[in-house]
Amino acid sequence: MWRGLLTGGLVCAIGLLPWLSRTDPALTVLKARSAERDPTPETLRAIRDELGLDDGPLALLGRWLGGLLRGDAGRSWVSDTEVLPAAAQALGASLLLMAGAVVIALVTVAAVCARTLWLGSRRRLGTRGPGGTGSAVLAALPEFLIASVLASVVGVQLGWLPALGWYGPQWLILPSLALGLPAGAVVGRMLDDLLPAAFAEPWALAAAARGIPPASTARQALRRCVPTLLPNVGLFVVGLTGGSVAVEQIFDIPGLGRLTLRAALAQDLPVLQTGTLALTALAAAAAVLARLGARRLTGPALRDGALHSLHRPTPPAPRVIPFVYALLLAGVIGLGLPRDPLALDTTAKLQSPSATHPFGTDALGRDVLARVAHGALDTLGTALAVSAAVLLTGVLLGLLPRLSAPLVDTVNAVPPVLAALLVTGIAGSGPWTPALAIGVVAWAPLATHVSSLLRQERATLHLAATRALGAGRWYLLRHELLPAVLPPVVRHALLRLPGIALSLAALGFLGLGSQPPSPEWGLLLAENQPYAERAPWAVLAPAAVLALLGALAVTAADGVRLPRHKPKRPPRSRPGPPATSVTATPAPPRTDTPLIAVSASPTKTP
Repeated sequence: MWRGLLTGGLVCAIGLLPWLSRTDPALTVLKARSAERDPTPETLRAIRDELGLDDGPLALLGRWLGGLLRGDAGRSWVSDTEVLPAAAQALGASLLLMAGAVVIALVTVAAVCARTLWLGSRRRLGTRGPGGTGSAVLAALPEFLIASVLASVVGVQLGWLPALGWYGPQWLILPSLALGLPAGAVVGRMLDDLLPAAFAEPWALAAAARGIPPASTARQALRRCVPTLLPNVGLFVVGLTGGSVAVEQIFDIPGLGRLTLRAALAQDLPVLQTGTLALTALAAAAAVLARLGARRLTGPALRDGALHSLHRPTPPAPRVIPFVYALLLAGVIGLGLPRDPLALDTTAKLQSPSATHPFGTDALGRDVLARVAHGALDTLGTALAVSAAVLLTGVLLGLLPRLSAPLVDTVNAVPPVLAALLVTGIAGSGPWTPALAIGVVAWAPLATHVSSLLRQERATLHLAATRALGAGRWYLLRHELLPAVLPPVVRHALLRLPGIALSLAALGFLGLGSQPPSPEWGLLLAENQPYAERAPWAVLAPAAVLALLGALAVTAADGVRLPRHKPKRPPRSRPGPPATSVTATPAPPRTDTPLIAVSASPTKTP
């Protein structure tokens, strides 16, 4: 019921989009049909009568729902074609693209986790040094930038693969790479974060003692960790289907995301409502399959409370690499801030990097270093504020999975571009509108991660033992669940910090974010992308800074660890009557940590 109410509310909000945005839908439809026609009162009146706009949004929504129950989603307001066949064809293209991107993502996940799997299965994780910079850089690269580079270099200059169109399997490779590489890098980092604790569990120690082959141990470690990530993988799948608008635009793919974007810009309500409903149904199906898969892989241990915690209380290791990345980023910003980002020099257009212009100039002769540095203040500040807000929202809603799960599925089905249009229509355009639009949808993966970790932690042995000692709900939440859940979720939020900046950049790339002459990074990429072949430095400079931000976020996230609990000393015995309460004495050090929390629990009466 909750899921149905949310879906109905979303569809109703989309039906009110023209009236929320305070625009004339007849004028918008006329411009979408033919930009050359003059909007005379007679022409607008004819469009209103044709579409029934004077009846109001509720009547239009009722007619669309009534036809949908009969298998008729209406006709497009712009092209006057049947909506359902066009939406089904676009959904098929998006699902095919999603399947190709998932294959690329799985290969990327395997590459990211291969080192940890090899060392862990051979009991040599202690020799693993710092790593992950390559996956961090890959996760920080914008999908539309990877798509632009692949289309221009591999498709046009080298001619190895087709760059435009959607006519066969060869046209699937480049867009799948653009979508699958960043998504696989993010999921691979999350999986690589869980594997060391899985290899330290008692079953892994027993397997090594009995001489089980390392390949079998690695497979079981994957089976132990994958259920925690499956709900987030389901979110990625839906995001790859409806959120790949920029990639579909670049490669000219007739997918559902592109269809929904065009319908939203043209206020073609029947197409927009049908596409959103299809994405919502896909999100619900992916969520159900992910939860069933997680339960299937976990087995009866989840029901019987026989799991071990995957988040061991290890102290954070001192790392120098994050400070190096931070100094590099601060150095770039510090060198560019004294320069004028708006100064025009028409005699210095598209100049290559030099001592005068270390990052070169753009098509208007403006210094790229100055624009990157001044854009960092807006991009980084906004991304940090949005990341903090979505982290808090994700944790609070993740603690209430029955309330948040349907909300997560519904919100995740909304592409960020459509969310930006809805937010713009309700709150109006402004400097914080893109941030608000991203914040509306960016909390969903964090809430899903919190709920998944809570489900696993509630089924651990040490929590059952602590509860048996008399601990109540609030004590378990404060001292056991939150300390185990917050560090991986904070690392996840830091891992998504570049993604927040990329989402802002993608809105700027699509013209829904900052407007010229703002030096925001997404706008820089959008402005300089047409000159990528003649002046690649104008695109590579903001992309390199984004990659540097991703490397900084990921390496800094590795230092967020659960602090080691120190067992409390038992109180000294005093003369008098014997104590009536049972005191938990400190346990000796162990290789598995779940019972450390039990030994560190306060005095309780069973």
